[in-house]
Amino acid sequence: RENFIHLCNPHLEKMKEDILYHFALGTGTHDFPTLFGDVKFVCVGGSPSRMKAFIAYIAEELGLGSPGCDYPNICAGTDRYAMYKVGPVLSVSHGMGIPSISIMLHELIKLLYHAKCSNITIIRIGTSGGIGLEPGSVVITRQSVDATFKPQLEQVILGKTVIRSTNLDEQLAQELMQCSKEIGQFNTVIGNTMCTLDFYEGQGRLDGAICLYDEEEKLQYLKNAYDSGVRNIEMESSVFAAMCNLSGVKAAVVCVTLLNRLEGDQISSSHDILVEYQQRPQKLVGYFIKKSLGKV
Repeated sequence: RENFIHLCNPHLEKMKEDILYHFALGTGTHDFPTLFGDVKFVCVGGSPSRMKAFIAYIAEELGLGSPGCDYPNICAGTDRYAMYKVGPVLSVSHGMGIPSISIMLHELIKLLYHAKCSNITIIRIGTSGGIGLEPGSVVITRQSVDATFKPQLEQVILGKTVIRSTNLDEQLAQELMQCSKEIGQFNTVIGNTMCTLDFYEGQGRLDGAICLYDEEEKLQYLKNAYDSGVRNIEMESSVFAAMCNLSGVKAAVVCVTLLNRLEGDQISSSHDILVEYQQRPQKLVGYFIKKSLGKV
């Protein structure tokens, strides 16, 4: 059965043209069904360069590109986000933090709707701080939780507090876990992901410009997070999960851990090791896409 994008906004039907300002795209200037109608998989991540590297990787994996082939940035008319496409795969950068990914997702979901895409899977691939895991471990998110370990996104809309669910697709998480077992190259777990509003105090770091708590308080907080099921910390998963839920889109979050926060706050691994770590979510999601398309 065709599962189309659901838009929770009746006002869009009254608009003659929809300008996706931060993508430098619009329904009056671009033919969305022709450009994007065949998309089935969307991968999003913070860094534009990482998402360009991912599209080159997936093109090679799917046999859709030649070595050294360049992939143009579809959003070249703006410097806010970068977007790349090959075959049924769209790769989009989202910047850092909830506000940045929220803006991108509003326009991405509308793009997929205008393109009449169906049966879409959206996966965030990224980096994170681990809790109780060896660096380089990959976490597939079961639930995104806030800084009090609740599986919710709290948003103020028109002056009122709105609570939205941050559950992610359990079946998709299990499928990704099975793919990791088949690859057999790195440790992967399914666990909760804590989504915070900043990188330093919000994540209990001791090395920011401001810190008014001690190391014992920090470690107790992180241990409490671990005991509640949290295995990693990042800054985008809650709004990602909430918006995908409301739009009827299957979604997953797959992040590699760059350090174990119980052992420190600063990333000390060498550049080469970090590059290899960052490729692990790409490998896992790339394998999942190949398997889904019957190319494994």
